[in-house]
Amino acid sequence: MMLILAAFAVFLLLGMPVAFAIGIASFTFFLTSEFVPTNIAIQRIAAASQSFPLLAVPFFVLAGNLMNATGITKRLIGFAIVCTGWMAGGLAQVTIALSALMGGISGSAVADSAMQARILGPSMLERGFSKGFTGCAIAFSSLICATIPPSIGLILYGFVGSVSIGRLFLAGIIPGLLMAVFLMGTTYIVARRRGYKAELQSPPSFKEVMVKMNEAKWALLFPIFLIGGIRFGIFTPSEAGAFAVLYALVVGFLVYNELTWADVWKVTEQSVSDIGMIMLIIMLSSMLGYAIVFEQVPQSLSALVLGVSESPMLITFLILVFLAICGMFVESTVLVLLLTPIFVPVITKMGVDPVHFGILMMTTVTMGSMTPPVGVAMYTVCGILKCPTEEYIRESIPFILAIFALIVFIAFFPQVALFLPNMLF
Repeated sequence: MMLILAAFAVFLLLGMPVAFAIGIASFTFFLTSEFVPTNIAIQRIAAASQSFPLLAVPFFVLAGNLMNATGITKRLIGFAIVCTGWMAGGLAQVTIALSALMGGISGSAVADSAMQARILGPSMLERGFSKGFTGCAIAFSSLICATIPPSIGLILYGFVGSVSIGRLFLAGIIPGLLMAVFLMGTTYIVARRRGYKAELQSPPSFKEVMVKMNEAKWALLFPIFLIGGIRFGIFTPSEAGAFAVLYALVVGFLVYNELTWADVWKVTEQSVSDIGMIMLIIMLSSMLGYAIVFEQVPQSLSALVLGVSESPMLITFLILVFLAICGMFVESTVLVLLLTPIFVPVITKMGVDPVHFGILMMTTVTMGSMTPPVGVAMYTVCGILKCPTEEYIRESIPFILAIFALIVFIAFFPQVALFLPNMLF
């Protein structure tokens, strides 16, 4: 295993694409092992592409891209402005509320941050918000997508760790909403100190809220249909992805009449590119999963961890600190695929619910996309807004503290995540 990790680190430092770094490093295990024939490596790659639960990933990626092209986004923006635009911070509050609403559509933090940086970013700068504050508000709000269903990360975690994806979807709802509250509170404090004004002069009337809610109802109903369909056995999580694609097409063509076949073709091309990247990482990392099991890494790590302390809470926090450090250097999708098969058996043996741990893990590793040195969402937002990275880093400190406070809160109170899945399943 040390040879695999060393090779993986060297390939990353040389700038090799992550998928190939994982694949080549993992293949060294089969080349150097005396007990495992090399043809098993090929079998593992092929087997990883034959998983039925994994069908949820391409379906939800396509559905998210389709919904962004249907006119749903602009209606959600209108609803978010009415609900939160009257608070200090104005459009910064709107971007957080929009992420909470968009989390059930896009499923991707990077996609959400890029979209909001293009749509809301220029308007925030025009209203006098600093580039660093604007970038942080947009980037950290996209972290909500890590838990609000249908999070791609939760699907991968459930697939690799053999954890119920339906339970994970339900478990992410309350933490996702709490994340929005923590971030909005942080934004309010910063905005009040700097004198950033609200977007609206006064809170909206009930009628105004209802009008905007009615305009955005098809987007707001989607997560309800999704969770309800899974809970009542109408479709599996994989079939829910196909339902999401059909839902997006019906809304785009028949309800809003804004989707064209040219849009569908363009969205399909973009989705194929996104899906190809994700699936290549998944298939090549399956070799590493085999090596981890063969070398009994979970059992060895479990014995080592339990030797340090018998406190599940302490061990959980040590794992989360390790994940936070890894998340600063490696993309969250890769970490989920690499570390889930290692840590899920460990925390399960300690009596920690894997659904609860999944929410903590996804929040922790996805935050790496918003922090240096290799944060994808951070560089995406800074590039679009032409924001200096050092200014972004300086402004990010209050938001990082807010997310850490939320992680600690969820860790100490598991029922925050487990209440809905335990009640409905």
